[in-house]
Amino acid sequence: MNRTDLRVAFFPDAYYEVDGVANTSRQFEAFARRRGLPFLVVHAGPRNEVASDGSVKRIQIRRGPIGFRLDRAHSFDLAMLTRLGKVEEQVDRFKPDVVHITGPSDIGILGALIAHRLHIPLVAAWQTNLHQYARSRAMAATSFLPRAWRDGLGGIAEHWSFRATSRFYRIPRLLFAPNPEMVNLLRCVTGKPCFLMAHSVDTASFHPGLRSRSDSVFRIGYVGRMTPEKNVRALAQIESELISRGQRNFGFTIVGDGAEREWLERHMTNAEFTGQLTGSELARAFANLDVLVSPSETETFGLVVLEALASGVPAIVTSRGGPKFTVQPGKTGFIAENIGDFARHIAALMEQRELLAAMRISAREHALSTSWDRIFDGMYDAYDRYLHAANMVRTGVLDIAVG
Repeated sequence: MNRTDLRVAFFPDAYYEVDGVANTSRQFEAFARRRGLPFLVVHAGPRNEVASDGSVKRIQIRRGPIGFRLDRAHSFDLAMLTRLGKVEEQVDRFKPDVVHITGPSDIGILGALIAHRLHIPLVAAWQTNLHQYARSRAMAATSFLPRAWRDGLGGIAEHWSFRATSRFYRIPRLLFAPNPEMVNLLRCVTGKPCFLMAHSVDTASFHPGLRSRSDSVFRIGYVGRMTPEKNVRALAQIESELISRGQRNFGFTIVGDGAEREWLERHMTNAEFTGQLTGSELARAFANLDVLVSPSETETFGLVVLEALASGVPAIVTSRGGPKFTVQPGKTGFIAENIGDFARHIAALMEQRELLAAMRISAREHALSTSWDRIFDGMYDAYDRYLHAANMVRTGVLDIAVG
């Protein structure tokens, strides 16, 4: 199938929100528009609207009052399927070759059902480790219990959440995942073909030239939601560990918002809380950091890490999750096993300014080597390969399972 003929209907979990899924979704749409590719995107937003821009058609759905909040920025509309008829009509008129969803959200379930009803091949991307979110939130909700009980309940929540999510991901015929670990796991638990879908960053917007600080205070940054699954209470532990090591000339800049912010404000003594930042304000905040710390163990990729690298800021991440595949240890940052490692690596950068300067250069170079166009070209290659194989199976030319 010719690339310019392949028609994609895309149902992302997030679009306007400030997170990696929303950013990737907007980048995917922009790629299709630049290339003149026929592209339909269906997403939630503040109003009901159908609009076209070049080769892209966009259907925006306003969520109703019947549902629940996942956090301060995300929600699930239990009545989303009441829009099925109208959206299905628009999708059928578009005649997509593939329906692509980003997860089992209200929008994702809508897209999956439409693909099933219209007999369109379904593709899904794994963007969020929902099972790890379930564990973190279960443990946070039962903080009054003994640690052993909390661990047990968290383990149960993680187990059953992963079972349910992995069953959902057996429905699509083709999968994408943002890191090699997840690619291998999904291939194993679903038996479906799964391809790597990495991420890139806008290196023109996130740039070290935006740095405006001239003081000597070592600035440690965190950017993201302040929720239990992000393990943000580790920031207070890192601060305490640095102080115990005799470090004094440092401060934290914490960008974002969430349920854990109040706890952090009470337990950190040298932190500035900016609230949620976007656009040029966010880019300047990144550029004025000396190092980014990402204590989350639930990230599948961690786009903020790449945004930091683009800003010439090395990153320290945990050994669990996707960000460890973005950081080059000793070159663009470090990988930490525990709180002590975070503090030790930060102290090393505070004391070895030549190392910090070299890492700033390497971080920027790594970000410049990434490309959204190359990533989305790879996704279209996977579509082509999958659709060609699927057509051969349906016509009896190839009598084996796809993938």
